[in-house]
Amino acid sequence: MPHEPSAEMPQPDLTFKHALAPVVACDARVLVLGSLPGERSLAAARYYAHPQNQFWRLMSSVLDEDLVALGYDARIARLRARRVALWDVVARARRKGSTDAALRDISVNDVAALIATLPDLRAIGFNGGASFTHGMRQIRTQAERYVVHCLPSSSPMHTIGFEAKRSAWQALASYL
Repeated sequence: MPHEPSAEMPQPDLTFKHALAPVVACDARVLVLGSLPGERSLAAARYYAHPQNQFWRLMSSVLDEDLVALGYDARIARLRARRVALWDVVARARRKGSTDAALRDISVNDVAALIATLPDLRAIGFNGGASFTHGMRQIRTQAERYVVHCLPSSSPMHTIGFEAKRSAWQALASYL
Protein backbone atom coordinates (compact mmCIF):
# COMPACT_ATOMS: atom_id res chain seq x y z
CA MET A 1 0.00 0.00 0.00
CA PRO A 2 1.54 3.37 -1.01
CA HIS A 3 2.47 5.74 1.75
CA GLU A 4 0.54 8.99 1.69
CA PRO A 5 2.60 12.02 2.68
CA SER A 6 1.57 13.36 6.02
CA ALA A 7 0.82 17.00 6.57
CA GLU A 8 3.99 17.14 8.64
CA MET A 9 6.28 16.01 5.83
CA PRO A 10 7.56 19.05 3.91
CA GLN A 11 6.77 18.91 0.23
CA PRO A 12 9.30 20.19 -2.30
CA ASP A 13 8.65 23.70 -3.54
CA LEU A 14 8.16 23.21 -7.26
CA THR A 15 6.60 26.57 -7.96
CA PHE A 16 8.21 28.53 -10.74
CA LYS A 17 11.37 30.42 -9.81
CA HIS A 18 11.94 33.64 -11.76
CA ALA A 19 15.19 35.28 -12.82
CA LEU A 20 16.36 38.62 -11.56
CA ALA A 21 16.46 41.70 -13.77
CA PRO A 22 19.61 42.12 -15.85
CA VAL A 23 22.46 44.29 -14.60
CA VAL A 24 23.55 46.09 -17.73
CA ALA A 25 24.82 49.37 -19.07
CA CYS A 26 24.72 50.14 -22.79
CA ASP A 27 28.55 50.28 -23.00
CA ALA A 28 29.12 46.77 -21.57
CA ARG A 29 32.07 44.90 -23.04
CA VAL A 30 31.63 41.65 -21.12
CA LEU A 31 28.39 39.81 -20.39
CA VAL A 32 28.41 37.14 -17.68
CA LEU A 33 25.46 34.78 -17.88
CA GLY A 34 24.42 32.42 -15.11
CA SER A 35 21.66 29.83 -15.29
CA LEU A 36 19.05 30.79 -12.65
CA PRO A 37 19.77 32.26 -9.21
CA GLY A 38 19.76 29.83 -6.31
CA GLU A 39 17.31 29.92 -3.44
CA ARG A 40 19.32 32.36 -1.29
CA SER A 41 19.84 34.74 -4.18
CA LEU A 42 16.16 34.65 -5.10
CA ALA A 43 15.12 35.21 -1.48
CA ALA A 44 17.49 38.18 -1.21
CA ALA A 45 16.71 39.39 -4.76
CA ARG A 46 20.48 39.69 -5.27
CA TYR A 47 22.83 37.97 -7.65
CA TYR A 48 25.16 35.44 -6.03
CA ALA A 49 23.93 36.02 -2.47
CA HIS A 50 24.99 32.61 -1.12
CA PRO A 51 28.09 33.30 1.00
CA GLN A 52 29.89 30.24 -0.38
CA ASN A 53 29.34 31.16 -4.02
CA GLN A 54 32.65 32.37 -5.40
CA PHE A 55 31.30 34.76 -8.04
CA TRP A 56 32.26 37.97 -6.23
CA ARG A 57 35.75 36.66 -5.44
CA LEU A 58 36.20 35.60 -9.05
CA MET A 59 35.04 38.97 -10.39
CA SER A 60 37.31 40.69 -7.87
CA SER A 61 40.19 38.90 -9.55
CA VAL A 62 38.97 39.77 -13.05
CA LEU A 63 38.58 43.46 -12.17
CA ASP A 64 41.61 43.58 -9.85
CA GLU A 65 39.58 45.23 -7.12
CA ASP A 66 37.96 43.90 -3.96
CA LEU A 67 34.25 43.58 -4.65
CA VAL A 68 33.73 41.25 -1.68
CA ALA A 69 34.37 44.10 0.77
CA LEU A 70 31.62 46.22 -0.80
CA GLY A 71 27.90 46.15 -0.15
CA TYR A 72 25.69 44.66 -2.84
CA ASP A 73 24.63 47.95 -4.46
CA ALA A 74 28.27 49.09 -4.65
CA ARG A 75 29.26 45.76 -6.22
CA ILE A 76 26.61 46.20 -8.90
CA ALA A 77 27.71 49.80 -9.51
CA ARG A 78 31.32 48.65 -9.91
CA LEU A 79 30.33 46.00 -12.45
CA ARG A 80 28.48 48.61 -14.50
CA ALA A 81 31.32 51.11 -14.20
CA ARG A 82 33.82 48.48 -15.33
CA ARG A 83 31.60 47.57 -18.31
CA VAL A 84 30.45 44.17 -17.08
CA ALA A 85 26.83 43.10 -17.60
CA LEU A 86 25.18 40.31 -15.67
CA TRP A 87 22.09 38.21 -16.33
CA ASP A 88 20.78 34.65 -16.44
CA VAL A 89 19.79 32.52 -19.41
CA VAL A 90 16.81 30.96 -17.64
CA ALA A 91 13.85 33.30 -17.18
CA ARG A 92 11.82 30.85 -15.13
CA ALA A 93 11.83 27.22 -14.20
CA ARG A 94 10.67 24.77 -11.60
CA ARG A 95 13.41 23.57 -9.32
CA LYS A 96 13.75 21.83 -5.98
CA GLY A 97 16.74 23.38 -4.27
CA SER A 98 19.39 25.36 -6.10
CA THR A 99 21.13 22.94 -8.44
CA ASP A 100 21.09 23.40 -12.19
CA ALA A 101 20.51 19.67 -12.60
CA ALA A 102 17.11 20.09 -10.93
CA LEU A 103 15.84 22.71 -13.42
CA ARG A 104 12.55 21.66 -15.06
CA ASP A 105 10.00 23.34 -17.33
CA ILE A 106 12.52 25.95 -18.43
CA SER A 107 11.65 29.20 -20.18
CA VAL A 108 14.61 31.26 -21.32
CA ASN A 109 15.42 34.95 -21.24
CA ASP A 110 15.89 36.63 -24.61
CA VAL A 111 19.67 36.82 -24.40
CA ALA A 112 19.97 37.35 -28.18
CA ALA A 113 17.84 40.50 -27.93
CA LEU A 114 19.93 41.79 -25.03
CA ILE A 115 23.26 41.34 -26.77
CA ALA A 116 21.86 43.03 -29.88
CA THR A 117 21.56 46.20 -27.75
CA LEU A 118 25.22 46.11 -26.66
CA PRO A 119 27.36 47.55 -29.48
CA ASP A 120 30.61 47.40 -27.46
CA LEU A 121 30.18 43.79 -26.34
CA ARG A 122 33.34 41.76 -26.90
CA ALA A 123 33.00 38.63 -24.78
CA ILE A 124 30.35 36.44 -23.20
CA GLY A 125 31.20 34.33 -20.17
CA PHE A 126 28.83 31.53 -19.28
CA ASN A 127 28.97 30.75 -15.56
CA GLY A 128 28.86 26.95 -15.73
CA GLY A 129 27.74 24.24 -18.10
CA ALA A 130 23.98 24.68 -17.76
CA SER A 131 24.27 28.36 -18.61
CA PHE A 132 26.44 27.53 -21.60
CA THR A 133 24.09 24.83 -22.89
CA HIS A 134 20.92 26.93 -22.64
CA GLY A 135 22.62 30.18 -23.67
CA MET A 136 24.36 28.90 -26.79
CA ARG A 137 21.04 27.64 -28.13
CA GLN A 138 19.82 31.23 -28.00
CA ILE A 139 22.82 33.03 -29.47
CA ARG A 140 23.97 30.42 -31.99
CA THR A 141 23.90 32.77 -34.96
CA GLN A 142 25.40 35.69 -33.02
CA ALA A 143 28.10 33.75 -31.15
CA GLU A 144 30.73 34.14 -33.87
CA ARG A 145 30.77 37.91 -33.25
CA TYR A 146 32.07 37.43 -29.70
CA VAL A 147 34.62 35.51 -27.76
CA VAL A 148 32.63 32.94 -25.81
CA HIS A 149 33.93 31.37 -22.60
CA CYS A 150 32.34 28.43 -20.83
CA LEU A 151 33.63 29.20 -17.34
CA PRO A 152 33.77 26.81 -14.40
CA SER A 153 30.73 27.46 -12.24
CA SER A 154 31.18 29.83 -9.32
CA SER A 155 28.81 27.62 -7.34
CA PRO A 156 30.19 25.91 -4.23
CA MET A 157 28.74 22.69 -5.67
CA HIS A 158 31.30 22.84 -8.49
CA THR A 159 34.19 21.50 -6.48
CA ILE A 160 37.29 22.29 -8.51
CA GLY A 161 39.57 24.57 -6.52
CA PHE A 162 39.25 28.33 -6.47
CA GLU A 163 42.60 28.84 -8.20
CA ALA A 164 41.54 26.70 -11.17
CA LYS A 165 38.32 28.68 -11.43
CA ARG A 166 40.18 31.97 -11.06
CA SER A 167 42.60 31.24 -13.88
CA ALA A 168 39.72 30.43 -16.25
CA TRP A 169 37.72 33.50 -15.23
CA GLN A 170 40.79 35.71 -15.59
CA ALA A 171 40.37 35.44 -19.39
CA LEU A 172 37.53 37.96 -19.14
CA ALA A 173 39.88 40.72 -17.96
CA SER A 174 41.44 41.22 -21.39
CA TYR A 175 38.09 42.33 -22.87
CA LEU A 176 37.48 45.18 -20.45
